[in-house]
Amino acid sequence: MPVAVLPTDPSVPGAPVTAPILDALRKIVGDKGLILDEHDKQPFVTEWRGALVGQAAAVVRPANTAEVSEVVKLCHDNGIAIVPQGGNTGLMGGATPWPTHRGILLSLGRMNHVLNVDPVGYSMTVEAGCILETLQETAARHDRFFPLSLGSQGSCMIGGNLSTNAGGVQVLRYGNARNLVLGLEVVLPNGDVWDGLRALKKDNTGYDLKHLFMGAEGTLGIITKAVLKVWPAPKDVCTAWLAIRDPQAAIEILSEAYVASDDNVGSCELMSRACTDMVLRHISGTQDPLKADTAWYLLLEWSSSRPRLDGSAGMSEKMEQFLADQLEAGRLLDAVIAQTEAQSRNMWRIRESVAEAARAEGPGLSYDVSVAISRIPELIDKGLKAVLDILPTIRPYPLGHIGDGNLHFSFMGPKGMDRETLTQYSAAITRSVNDIIASMAGSISAEHGIGIEKIDELAHYRSKIELDVMRTIKRALDPKNIMNPGKILRL
Repeated sequence: MPVAVLPTDPSVPGAPVTAPILDALRKIVGDKGLILDEHDKQPFVTEWRGALVGQAAAVVRPANTAEVSEVVKLCHDNGIAIVPQGGNTGLMGGATPWPTHRGILLSLGRMNHVLNVDPVGYSMTVEAGCILETLQETAARHDRFFPLSLGSQGSCMIGGNLSTNAGGVQVLRYGNARNLVLGLEVVLPNGDVWDGLRALKKDNTGYDLKHLFMGAEGTLGIITKAVLKVWPAPKDVCTAWLAIRDPQAAIEILSEAYVASDDNVGSCELMSRACTDMVLRHISGTQDPLKADTAWYLLLEWSSSRPRLDGSAGMSEKMEQFLADQLEAGRLLDAVIAQTEAQSRNMWRIRESVAEAARAEGPGLSYDVSVAISRIPELIDKGLKAVLDILPTIRPYPLGHIGDGNLHFSFMGPKGMDRETLTQYSAAITRSVNDIIASMAGSISAEHGIGIEKIDELAHYRSKIELDVMRTIKRALDPKNIMNPGKILRL
């Protein structure tokens, strides 16, 4: 479980939820849509790792957009603060209420219908409470592919994915969550419904409003529906686990892989040996794909929508030749190509189980950061040196989506060190890492967002102009500051 030095709990605005308000909420969503029991509320007000715990007077679970609109209008008229929530799988506390929150938590989980699949037009219209894995499976049944892929895909919801502009392992080819969206429906802070649910790839009629709400973490409105892009289903996929010389070799391998694969690189994930070993220790059923004397590995996947034809070179043959070339160039030390679906799943399970393994390993620190791809080796070198200078016995576990410049710069506390002791080092390590990121023109949050945990860091590293523009937008759309108050920005 990670250690975090949290900002001071703000005086969260908003009126208390009175008995008449509860009666009005019950009339809107029914008994099924209202949770008041303290025990039943706990899964909603507790962050999934247990690191953050807030409170809410009620958990409200509307069944459709009309009910969301009525609930929000009721709260707006009475000055009651709202914390929107999807699958509650975020890592920055964006969907967790502050301990001083007196308003409601609005969960989208009951709004889980796929409304339309258009395989000819390559789009899919869905409600915000749909589980990401369900949407992947729905697309596959129509011989289509929805590329958003996260370790939490069995429980996270698409509304939360879009509200946080989620990243994942396919970003280098398909982009972040905002790049996968054609249109949105959003309930605004006053309860009005903005219908931008259009399946248009070209719409140049003024401001593109949908991008305001993606990445805003529920502070500007509540996403209730989305029109998503889908792609042709992959027909020829090759997954390989590579033992590599070092991070510099990783980015050189990636650079050459684009041409060698005919621009079919789907994923490129950097894994340290330490990180791999941690997963093998804690996640049952995982197997080491490749025992090699190196500190660094690469999970590389190529995929094509064209089925392999008899006599033609498919992804595996191209990958084999490419790996032979990289071995000769000295970047590659050893490699194994998955020969079965089970072998491929094992490789991906290792990568996607890192957060679960880290939670079992003990207290740690993790930084979700990004720099230009070519500077990742420099970031790793400088970052490791800076952190080890502060705490020489800390255990580094770096990994990341290096194809898009995103590194999860993670550390486990020294063996035997408890959470409270590690916390004493957290502020110095955070400032050191983030200063390096800023000096490299990088981002202190690549894909996890700001939420509660990085409010002060955002204020420290973003310019006054940027922060003022953000506040201007927030005040224009939510002048009462009832929509997820105390997240991202201090007003």
